[in-house]
Parts: sequence; C-alpha cells; structure tokens
Amino acid sequence: MADETRMFGRTLSRRAVLRGVAAGLALPAVSALLAACGGQATPTPAPAPAQTPAAAQTPAAAATPEAKPVTLAILHFSVIEGTTWSGAHDRAGKRLAEKYPNLKYIYREQVGPDQTVPFAEEMIAREQADIIVGNAEFIGMPLLDIVDKYPDKIFVAVTTSDLTTRPNFIRIFPRQYQSLYLEGLIAAALTKTGNVGIVSAYPNLQVLRRQAGFVLGVQEAAKKLNKDVKVHIKYVGDWYLPAEERAVAETLATQYNCDVLTQQTDSGSTLDVCKARGLWFVGKDMDTVCFYKWATTDTVAISFDTRWEVVYDKIIEAFLKGEKPPEIIFPGMESSITLADGTEVTTTDIMNDCKVGVDAISPKARDLLPKEIIDLVAERREGMRKGTFDPFTEHELVSNGTGLEVEGLPIPPKGTVVKKAGEKPTDEFLLQKINFDLDGVNILP
Repeated sequence: MADETRMFGRTLSRRAVLRGVAAGLALPAVSALLAACGGQATPTPAPAPAQTPAAAQTPAAAATPEAKPVTLAILHFSVIEGTTWSGAHDRAGKRLAEKYPNLKYIYREQVGPDQTVPFAEEMIAREQADIIVGNAEFIGMPLLDIVDKYPDKIFVAVTTSDLTTRPNFIRIFPRQYQSLYLEGLIAAALTKTGNVGIVSAYPNLQVLRRQAGFVLGVQEAAKKLNKDVKVHIKYVGDWYLPAEERAVAETLATQYNCDVLTQQTDSGSTLDVCKARGLWFVGKDMDTVCFYKWATTDTVAISFDTRWEVVYDKIIEAFLKGEKPPEIIFPGMESSITLADGTEVTTTDIMNDCKVGVDAISPKARDLLPKEIIDLVAERREGMRKGTFDPFTEHELVSNGTGLEVEGLPIPPKGTVVKKAGEKPTDEFLLQKINFDLDGVNILP
C-alpha cells in the first residue's frame, strides 16, 4: 500500500488512508474496502453469535418436491433497524424468503472485518448457510480466505472498486446511478436559486460514480430548460458525522444559496436542515418516507430505492440449478423480479411515499416542474427499464480536474474528455475508472 494518496491537491497520510478505508474510501491496495452504506447508527462491535438471532421468514407457499433447501446468510456491517443500507439488504432477505418457500434467511449484524470469517464459518457449520454475503466490501473481502475451503458454497461481496472474483466468490453492485440521474433531472428543474448542494462523505469510486450520475441529470435538465445550475459538493470526512453533516448542509444553504440538497452520507442531518429551512431534499438508497416516516413529501421531492433482492435472486436461481452465478453482477433498471405478493420491482428505481416512477415525485414538487421535465423523466426511465438508454452511454464524461488519485489512475486534467458521448463504457470502467468529478461542479474546501 502506498504511504500517501493525493486527493484534490491534499495528501492523505497512512493513518488517514486507513481511516478512510473504514469509512468507505476507495483506495488501490486495500481495494476501497467500504461501500457507501446508508445508516442511522454508528456500528459497534458485533455481538456473540448466540446474542444475534437468525431471522428465518415464514414461507409464502408450499415448496415444490424438487426444490432443494437453500440458506441465505447476510453479514451486515451495521445495525439493521432504522438504516437505509443494511435495512435494504435485510428487507431483501425477507422478501426472498417469502418468494422462495425453500429459502431460509439468516443474518448477523454489526459485523467487523475481523469477525467476517468466524461468523461465516459458524453460520455454515450450525445453520447450513449456502450463500454467504458481506454487505459492504470491507466485510466481504475477508471471505476470500475461505472460498477454497468451501467450494460448494457461494460467497458474495458488495464491490466498491475491487473486482477480485473466484468461481464461488461473486462481486455485486446495483446501478444506482441510473436513479440518481433521474433525481438530477428533477433537482435541476426544482431549484429557483440555481444552486444544488451535495453533502458527501469521502471521494471514493462508488461515491464519484453516483455523484456523476446525479450531475449528468442536473446538467441535462439545466441545458434543456436554459437554466444556469451549479452543483456544490462538500465532503465531511466520514459516513456518519451528524454534527458535521448538519454544518455542511447549513453552509450549502446559507453561503451557497442552495435550495435543493442531497447527500452521500448516512445520518438524517441534511434532511433535518431541509425540513427546518423549507428546502427540497432528494433522498438516497431507500424510500424513507414510505418505510421509515422520516419526513413527508412536503420536504422530500424524490428519492430512490435499492432492491438488493433482484441481485441476490440471480445468485439464488443459479444455485438452485446447480450452476455458478456470474462472477460480477451489476444490474440496473432492466432487471426485475416479482415478489411473493405479485409486485414487480426493478433493481433500483425512483420512489417516494410508496409510489414509483414519475408518480413518486412529490405532489408539491410536481406542481413546480415543467411538463417537459416530467416527460423526460418518464422517457429516460422507460429507456433504462428497456435497456435502451443509459446516462453514462448517452453523455460525454469530462473531468473537472478534481477527484481521487489512486495508484495507476491519476485524476484526468480539467477539460479532458474521458469518455465520448454515445460510447458505451465497460462495467470495469464504471466500477473502477470514474475517479474524477464531472466538469462544472464546485468542490468546496
């Protein structure tokens, strides 16, 4: 591991780098160990196995005679209750246990990387776990140590930037940037001041990719409406720093006149600032109006929901057929499953107050949006659902000259066209090469 990593002109010491890894920073030699995980609580050491009960779900229908039993085990890096990231993974396990009468879902929460292997082996030995998932990269990577020991098991790790795989070590991530792009279209149309703010954690590759999707939407809508819209991004230095997040949100609102805020952090502080100041909030990872009642659509203009069950379903289906799943699974809106109650869900989608698609836009916000933007959101969403449109294919990607310098991947100079419009990027590019901010954003010190 390099002793130093440079980030928009600043040098991170080895200690800062390691701290960044624990918070979700994407770095070369340590494989950007933590995914951008949503949550409302700071992780604490995981309890002993006996104190963390397995969560089996009641089957929704009788199993067919030929269906073999399968146990899905998820290692959650954080607590589950009241979190958007682990909460969404937990919801996925429960939904799949309802969909498959022969599937049992078990879990451990608040798992640290040194506990990954002991918990995994305990779940294999005691509860016959077949598919073992680390729901963040820093939780999943230690599973590599035991993949050869259990060749009949499937191990899964969420990826931030590392793409190490084995036939039974699968890397997964949803194309959340597609929903973020739709959010950007809405945010640009909503702002009256022309200033949209992002309260962000660290510039890791996952965050930079997600922010790029959002910025592409903002820039496209601004051009269509002939508006001058600026995106201001300020990093707080960690995923869960409620006081700092609140301070950054206040700064964006007062000093940069942002009337629409979103976040790449995990606390509810940005949402609280929006509620207090009457600003529009754009959410991430889970429809918290529907599932957690953290706010109403008077504040949340739009959010997006991640359905990890669509990703896990691809692994489960392969396992039940006695096949190895693809080693990298990176689905978007074109992929969906039907839940036990008959509801079809795509991997990710804009969602708000239990509604999806353009119907999810806050009624209050929708009244402020030009029809051409509502129609564009509907058109682009339909294109992504059909697999005929993707914002990273449609648009050119031009570097702002800021971002995250990693070993072998310097930040492209400002103005560099990294990818041309109409050129389809590879999955490797999307997962590993977007280490730069898009041209035109304002990265605050």
